[in-house]
Formats: sequence, C-alpha cells, structure tokens
Amino acid sequence: MSIPFIDLKSQYKEIESAVKEGIDGVLEHGAYIMGPEISDLEARLSSFSSVRFGVGCGSGTDALIMALMALGVGPGDAVFTSPFTFMATAECIALVGATPVFVDVDPVTYNLDPEDLRRKIADVKDNRSDLTPKGVIAVDIFGQPADYDAIEPLAHNSGLFLVVDAAQSFGATYKGKPVCSLGDIACTSFFPAKPLGCYGDGGMVFAHNEELHKLLLSIRVHGMGEDRYENVRLGINGRIDSIQAAVLLAKFEIFPGEIIKRQQVADRYEALLASVPGLTTPTVAEGNTSVWAQYCVLAENSEHRTELMGKLSDASIPSAIYYPKPLHLQKAFANLKYTEGDLPVCENIANRVFALPMHPYLGEEDQANIAEALKG
Repeated sequence: MSIPFIDLKSQYKEIESAVKEGIDGVLEHGAYIMGPEISDLEARLSSFSSVRFGVGCGSGTDALIMALMALGVGPGDAVFTSPFTFMATAECIALVGATPVFVDVDPVTYNLDPEDLRRKIADVKDNRSDLTPKGVIAVDIFGQPADYDAIEPLAHNSGLFLVVDAAQSFGATYKGKPVCSLGDIACTSFFPAKPLGCYGDGGMVFAHNEELHKLLLSIRVHGMGEDRYENVRLGINGRIDSIQAAVLLAKFEIFPGEIIKRQQVADRYEALLASVPGLTTPTVAEGNTSVWAQYCVLAENSEHRTELMGKLSDASIPSAIYYPKPLHLQKAFANLKYTEGDLPVCENIANRVFALPMHPYLGEEDQANIAEALKG
C-alpha cells in the first residue's frame, strides 16, 4: 500500500494544462519579477477573502515580517502569540527586535486561549517595565480559525493590534467570514503543502486599511518610495515571483472545490476513527469551517502515540507530528527563560498529537485502511 501524506501529483493532473499555460505566459512576456500575474492574484484572493487589499510576497514568513514592520513593531515591544505553531510566527517577532510572549492554547482547538491571553497581557502591563504590550498574533492552527470574538476585542480594548496568522487556514471561515478578512492584518503562506500552495515559496498579506496597504507595498520592495531608487524607509526583498503567481492562479480555479473535498475527507475520518480506542479526533468550533491543512488526532499519551504511529508505519502509511517541541521550549528562545510546565496545555498536546494523511484526493478505501491499521 502506498498512501501519500499530501498528494500533489493527483492535483497536478487536474490542472496540468492551466499550469503550463500560465508558466508559458510568464516565459513569453519575460517579467519574472512583479509581472502582471501578481496584481491579478492579489485582486482575486483579496476578493475571495472579502478584504480590500492583498499584497503578494515571497513567503508566509515574509508576510508576517512585513505586517509587523507596517505596524511599527520594534525593540521593547511585546507581541503575544501561540507556542503551538511553526517557528516562523514567533521568529518574525524576534527578527524585528520585539519580544514574543507565549500564551497557552485551548485544549480542544489548540488555538490561542483567550483567558490566558488576558492574563498574559495583564502580567506584562503590571510586571514588565522593560516591555510595552504592542499586539497579538493569533494562529489558526491546522486550518481552524481561532476564537476571534473573544480575541479581537481583548486585543483592541487593550490598545493592541491583531494579526491573523492564516498560514494554515486560507479558505476557512469564522462565523461566515473569510479568515483573512479578520484582524488588522492577515497573513498567509503558499508553501507547497498548504491548502492553496505554489511550487516554491509564496505568501500574501491582507489589509482593509489603505495606509497599511501603501506601507506594505513599500516594505515589500526595500522601503521603496515613488521611485525604485528612492528608499523612504527600511524594507525587505519580499516579492513573489511571476511563475509562482501563475501556478497559484491555476490552482485557485479548483480551490473552492478542493475545500469541499477536504471537508468530505475529514467527515469520513470522523466516522471511521470513532471506534479507535483512546483516540480523540479534531473538533471544529460551532459556526466555523476548517480548511484542514492537517488532520491531527490526539493519543492518550506519548507512549500511545508511539504505538499508533508504529502501527501506521508497519502498514506503510505515513504520519507526522505537528509540533513535537513547543516554541517556548526551543533553544532559539532560551533567553526568554521559559521552562517545562509554564504552558501545560500546549505541552500536553505536543506529547500526544500526530497527523494522518490529508488531501482532497484521499479516497474512501485508503481512509478505511488507515483506520484499520490504527485499530490493528
């Protein structure tokens, strides 16, 4: 049996002619950087996301850095975020000179816990004279939106900005609203494994505010002013290339249908895995939709996880752990002096969680075999 963890080959068969046509178009006009595909992509994805502006960039990491730079984040600022995510989220905070303050996560959705966020904001205000609370980056982990009805007013009433890290959730909705329409700025990634991914790196920043849009455009190209050789601020080389934009335009044509297929795969998993002893399947909060960037389940403990992943391996079925070591315990953030036990919910989940194959082309028979392997 050979079950791909993510099946980009089957997807390519669906869009092969459109991808080749898009790439050939770039090769014909020769505008490999900032070609016409970029503005086309920005217009389509911002419209899809019900937001005024989209700014394409080189990666999801670039998107976060650009957002923080546009919001004026720097040394002495505290930015609150989740420790249960990929390194880029907190890394970008540190790269602009600010300090990440980690907040524990909800035990059901694994997203930022609003009550712990409230506590952490108060703690910094009351006890950290070296830090000024500046903003919140809420991560939509595994494709499900965070609790924005609680998080957004908490941030704004505290005078903080809210950035939505939608690297895994582009295409999901929160109470009927596209996730990238939420917050002051939203960021996403087009890494190939994402629900909407290119064939290299890419990302996008979304904003409603025209002034923020202008700042993002400038920051994307070395702080450029009216002329390419007039630099009015510090920026980065954050451009997405035209070929990747062409690939994304081709993929976007089938993206709405793939979201539906992902939900069908998740629904089948829910039914098939209900009888696996000790296994907890994911829960999506009422009123929300997930785009299922990953399908992650919880074992009873780390030993049980090892046992279940071993059963899958014996059946030649791939699995993965997202994320085995939370960010607050990573060596890169040792200077922040977190220790084990500081964020107990996150640490507990990290010891139990693992991901099963998930993509729109995963068939019923393969899913049945995955379930049987876990029961075996």
